[in-house]
Amino acid sequence: QVQLVESGGGSVQAGGSLSLSCAISGSSAHPFCWGWFRQTPGTEREGVIVIDAEGRIRSAESVQGRFTADRDNAKKTAILIMNSLKPEDTALYYCAADYSTTTSCMSRIQAAGRFGVWGQGTNVTVSS
Repeated sequence: QVQLVESGGGSVQAGGSLSLSCAISGSSAHPFCWGWFRQTPGTEREGVIVIDAEGRIRSAESVQGRFTADRDNAKKTAILIMNSLKPEDTALYYCAADYSTTTSCMSRIQAAGRFGVWGQGTNVTVSS
């Protein structure tokens, strides 16, 4: 069974930085597409950033210029790097992965349903 294990997160003051890591277990292949999503109570899960197998990235407008992502196909890991954090970035962050190549990775940034494997979620709290 393929599983994603997230690590990182925590609390930071506004303007600070955090990184979240995600690792695949139970599969010998690396995903085609990684995604990071976030959610606050009472809201829909929001796409933050996606990164494909070649390292191309698409990010949500709200995090452009502040967040980026990277991946290591050999290690089957991905990382979300968050800089210049704002209080409105406070949320439960999920990593997601999918092996299907039928749709482009870049098109999935607001398509949580197109990711088949999800991490357990990790909290990020940004204080003002």
